[in-house]
Order: sequence, then C-alpha cells, then structure tokens
Amino acid sequence: MFKDKIILIDGGSGSWGNELTTQLLEKNPRKIIIYSRGELAQVNMQRKFNNDIIEYIIGDVRDTEAVDRVFERNIDYVFHLSALKHVPVCENQPQEAIKTNIMGTINLINAAIKYKTKKFIDVSSDKAVSPNNLYGMTKAIGEKLTIQANNLTDNTEFVCIRGGNVLGSNGSVVPHFINQIKNKNKITITDKTMTRFFLTLSEAISLLFEATEYSVGGETFVMNMPSFYINDLAEILIEFYGNSNTKIEEIGIREGEKVHEILISEHESINSYIFDDNYYIILPSIKINKNYSHLINCEKVNFKTFSSANNLKDKKFLRDLLIKGEFLTK
Repeated sequence: MFKDKIILIDGGSGSWGNELTTQLLEKNPRKIIIYSRGELAQVNMQRKFNNDIIEYIIGDVRDTEAVDRVFERNIDYVFHLSALKHVPVCENQPQEAIKTNIMGTINLINAAIKYKTKKFIDVSSDKAVSPNNLYGMTKAIGEKLTIQANNLTDNTEFVCIRGGNVLGSNGSVVPHFINQIKNKNKITITDKTMTRFFLTLSEAISLLFEATEYSVGGETFVMNMPSFYINDLAEILIEFYGNSNTKIEEIGIREGEKVHEILISEHESINSYIFDDNYYIILPSIKINKNYSHLINCEKVNFKTFSSANNLKDKKFLRDLLIKGEFLTK
C-alpha cells in the first residue's frame, strides 16, 4: 500500500509521528514528509532516524500558503495529527484551539482536494463524542469536516480514525504519574471512579494502517480499546516505582473533564458495525456516494454506547499492557 508512495504526516514530530514514521519505514515508501512547528523535535527526529527518505518541513497548518506548498510535492497519503490536545489549554485559549484544530483541518482538506491526494486520514479522539469541552468540540467538527469532504471530490478518500488514550504519547498520564512518584512521592488523580480507554502506541499505529487500507471514504473507524480505572493505573505504578509512603491524592475533576469517555455514542451506534476484532465502523450520517458493500457481512453493534465504563479490564490486563509498552522498567 505504501511502497513507493509519498506520505505526509502533519504534526509529525510528536510521539505519534515518531512511531508512525518507524513503522512506515518498514513499508518502503518513496518519501515521508514531517510537517510541524517543532524545530527541536524535528532536529531530534533527524538525529534519531538519520534517513534520507524523510524530509522535514517547519510549518503551521494554520498557514494556508505553507500547507499548499507542501502538497505541491504530489502527496499520496496524509496522516492528520496536528492539534492542540490538552483540555485545560483549549479551555483557556479557545481561539488558538479553533485556529489549529478547525481552521488547520480546513486548510489541509482544501489542499488535499486541490492536489488530488489519494487518501486523507484524520486521527481523532474519544473526546469528540458528546463533547463537553472545547478540545472535544473542535475534534468533533474536524471529523464532520473530514467526512463531508468526500462530497467535494472524487479523487480523494477522506476517513476518520477514532481512539482513546495512547500510552506513551506526548502528555499522556503514565509518564506524568511516574514523574509525580519520583519527584513528589504521590500521585494526584481527579476522581478515583474515573475510567479511560488505553492502548500502546505501537498497537495504535498498527491499527491505523488497517483502517487506512480498508477504508473507502466516509467511514469513522473506531478502535476497540480496553478501558481501565485510573485508580488501578496509579496503584500499579506505585507498586513498581513507589514505596510504602507513596500516596494517591484525589483533587476533583478539572474543567471540561469527564468521569467516563465514550468512543461511540447512542446516536452513532444505530449506524455502526463490527468490522473485526480491532475495529468498529461508523457509517456517515450524511449521504455520500460511496460503496460500503465490504460491510455486507458485518454485524451491527449490539450496544447503545461504547463507553469506558462498560469495557473495563482488570489490573492484571493493565499491568500486562504496561509491560508490553515498556513502562514498568527501572
């Protein structure tokens, strides 16, 4: 699929972009273009990979002309990763979140259409479902823009990938908890009953390729992710990194934060299918001229919502996941 292709990863100098680049290099693309604002992050990637087929471009998805110049390189696939992601940052600076997460997405979609990119993959979040914070609202709008873009061209397939928290991604809770244990000998959590979806970064990227290969445009692929109590995560990390005096401090839910996340809403479940063990697929709520015959043998989901409160795994499952992600290591 990716052999001899030109691939653009916008927002590509973060943790997702690094792992995506690592796995893409094994698939023999002609070129991987990393487009992001992070100069130091790009320099670190250059030193890490030291590979001539990777091109690094400093730029902002908000900049229409700069985005256009990137797409002039005959891009085949776009992985759209750029976003302001931290809930409190987006709550306190909504104009900036709108510029990056919405206007930036529009710029990329327009360029993909203009230059006839083969496929555009928007990497979204569980916070886009029934959003109660600005970050989630901007990601929900980004999904809508991406799906609707299928009606603007016959040359580019636009698809969304929706997942929960990825262990080890920039700003994720696991490194934060480990630092709290080492520096403060305590972990602060907002609510002990809180649940979240989790998957390792390498697994998330592998699933990303599956959705890229089988999508035809207009679908939202939803990762079938396990969920856990945040309190269980804290206890496992304390067992490994802490001592008998390490405490868990409950500080209350932050502005815009949910106790449980949802990957498929009640409204969406009506039009959702079990694609395989890894994915559910939500078909578009608007009319799109696409053939979804590949779902003809797929069963419809049998739940009203896919919530982190209803897909809980035990501490052993979580511990094994942390070991697989190499987080339980001195």
